[in-house]
Amino acid sequence: MKSPKTLQEAIQFFSDYDNCREFMISIRWLDGKVRCPYCGSEKVTYLQKARLYRCYGEHAKQKFSLKIGTVFEDSPIPLEKWLPAVWLIVTCKNGISSYELHRALGVTQKSAWFMLHRIRLAMQSKSFVKLGGADSAPVEVDETFIGGRARNMHKSRRLRMKVREQNWGKTIVMGMLHRGGEVRAKVVPDRKKAALTQVIRENIEKGATLHTDEHPAYTAVADEYTHKIINHLEHYVDGQVHTQGIENFWSCFEA
Repeated sequence: MKSPKTLQEAIQFFSDYDNCREFMISIRWLDGKVRCPYCGSEKVTYLQKARLYRCYGEHAKQKFSLKIGTVFEDSPIPLEKWLPAVWLIVTCKNGISSYELHRALGVTQKSAWFMLHRIRLAMQSKSFVKLGGADSAPVEVDETFIGGRARNMHKSRRLRMKVREQNWGKTIVMGMLHRGGEVRAKVVPDRKKAALTQVIRENIEKGATLHTDEHPAYTAVADEYTHKIINHLEHYVDGQVHTQGIENFWSCFEA
């Protein structure tokens, strides 16, 4: 099924319940055959007026909706609201607030807040599989500092932070982006070799291709990975070698 590419297409497409139904079926059952979520039977009938399916198996709950078994379950909000909300959340570069969602969809702010939390929960990765692989897309690795700007601090606080905590009291976060797939971020105590290489070994498959900047701490894993360096003093992109993806993630993360 062709998915909408623009906001206008998404609004028009998902305003039709039949489109929502077909979309949900294509996502939940790849072969297009609706099955009962309770017994797995294919002997089901669609009740058009009720917008429900009826299973002919011998069990208590014979009627079910397409929301059963999803984050949309137990919610009176229709799919015509849920699916545009999902589209907005996954396509907005800098995220979307509950107030913006409530204005866009015509639901209350409390409902929009509830929808945001449900959808964000569904977007979380529960995988413990390592990123990359010998024949996989490269993994971009970079680190950033999260915290208030030093120039906005009072001079006494700025000096105190520099002496006491270094890095102006900011938290160091290391990011790893598997191109075309998952991104992971982890707080690290410092930018030294021991801390960064430990995170790489824990999260990235040996033999994978790493793209990093010229920070010398990354050279410690050169024997375990295919390590390609982009020197930002010279250029930011060298063919396919760059860290633009993870840096774009930081721009969204810090927004």
